[in-house]
Amino acid sequence: MEKDQEFVEYVVKALVDHPDDVKTERVVDEMGVLITLHLNPEDMGQVIGRMGQTAKSLRTLLRVVGAKHKARVNLKIYEPEGSHRGPRREHGSMDHSSGMDAGAPAPMAEAIDDFKL
Repeated sequence: MEKDQEFVEYVVKALVDHPDDVKTERVVDEMGVLITLHLNPEDMGQVIGRMGQTAKSLRTLLRVVGAKHKARVNLKIYEPEGSHRGPRREHGSMDHSSGMDAGAPAPMAEAIDDFKL
């Protein structure tokens, strides 16, 4: 198993309630590396996160791991029939747990975007 694939499995297994159901497939083509993540449908919301932020962060970190090995790495989260992410929130709604605007980009995401990774 390659480092990028190991990284995805390690992080996702730490996030979900059913770590034994986490599986990945790794395909290399002329576009780069594609890692497809399969997980228990009940864990879909935990991996995607609010407003997709967890999945976005995981993809950002995966691009950094790929860049270190001079590879373009992308992540696809396989969404089986019947899975659900939970209720959708309106963009820009207030995240009451942190007091921040849920639609506002996180400072870390802005910093990483500046590197164009």
